[in-house]
Amino acid sequence: MTTDVQMLHHLEYNGKNITLVGTAHVSRESTELVSRVIEEEKPDTVCIELCPSRFEAIRRNQRWQETNIVKVIKEKKSFLLLSNLLLASFQKRIAKKLDVQPGAEMIAAIETAEQVGAEIWLADRDIRTTLSRVWRAMGLWSKGKLLFQLILSLGEIEEISEEDIEKMKQADVLETLLAEVAKSLPVLKQILIDERDSYLTHKIRNAPGRKIVAVVGAGHVKGIKKHWDAAIDIQALEQLPPKKKAFGILKWLIPASILAMVAAGFFWGGAKAGKDMIVWWIAANGILAGIGAVIALAHPITVISSVLAAPLTSLNPMIAAGWVSGLVEAFSRQPKVKDLEDLPEDILSIRGFWKNKVTRILLVVVFTNLGSSIGTFVAFPVIVKLLVGVS
Repeated sequence: MTTDVQMLHHLEYNGKNITLVGTAHVSRESTELVSRVIEEEKPDTVCIELCPSRFEAIRRNQRWQETNIVKVIKEKKSFLLLSNLLLASFQKRIAKKLDVQPGAEMIAAIETAEQVGAEIWLADRDIRTTLSRVWRAMGLWSKGKLLFQLILSLGEIEEISEEDIEKMKQADVLETLLAEVAKSLPVLKQILIDERDSYLTHKIRNAPGRKIVAVVGAGHVKGIKKHWDAAIDIQALEQLPPKKKAFGILKWLIPASILAMVAAGFFWGGAKAGKDMIVWWIAANGILAGIGAVIALAHPITVISSVLAAPLTSLNPMIAAGWVSGLVEAFSRQPKVKDLEDLPEDILSIRGFWKNKVTRILLVVVFTNLGSSIGTFVAFPVIVKLLVGVS
């Protein structure tokens, strides 16, 4: 077991005495330590690794019932929400296996702070900003890779013991884990860990009061101590990076190239060459988008809509096949209040993700878009080959 000495770190800043408590987010030992430290220190302020939206989420257990799935699709946030649910699933399943409440150490910090009369200071960056920065920084391949890894993680929980969780509070083990994340998807480590290390450091240093207890995940402790005396541009960390210009150009260039090649095919090769190109484009996009919808167990009407929409939406960067099929699925199998109520429990299993109408809609959007994207990359070289053959 990790000792209290390893989990507690004493820092000073401009006359403030700060006790930094590194925790595992699903650890019973961490929860008990947090309460004990706050009771003993009786600080002026307790900093917690939560943003306002996550703080409200902890306070209000029925938050899932307010999900507007149609709005999520229209705002192009389906992949974002699905990734968030998969991450929540991983944490909730570990917590359930160990019979503890997810985020119990943060709840304990809030409750104990109120008992001793300490001010609660939310120290983390807004989760929406963090996820949006991740989203903007990731390409299509990285997004697909992340989704695949998150789905695979649902089947690995049984191998994790309480001893493994406690070991995660040791810096050397945690560094190893983060090093593996960096190898696979370095942008995740940079934004989810490194940037938030700096953000948490700034917020903790500027918390009110002279005596402060800060409760953060163990993965942030080393980074906070590293940046403790550094100048931090908090505004830069709160801004959304601009969309990549290259991607903006590419998403218009590909459909323009397809249309130009088909037109050239008709001009140089006649009607047969042009029709062959169109058939390949429709078949590749439609069939693979339809397969994606089938994998998500979409309604038959949704599958048909994805097959019909994909060849057209692939030529219009403003619309995606998944958005069309997702909306059709949402109206074909409208989620009930029960689906929203069951969401926290259903995300605990792979079967639950496909069973719940809310998550199934998200899966329809993601897999249809993925199928359509693959279809584009399959059809493009074939059309080029056909054009070369007639030119």
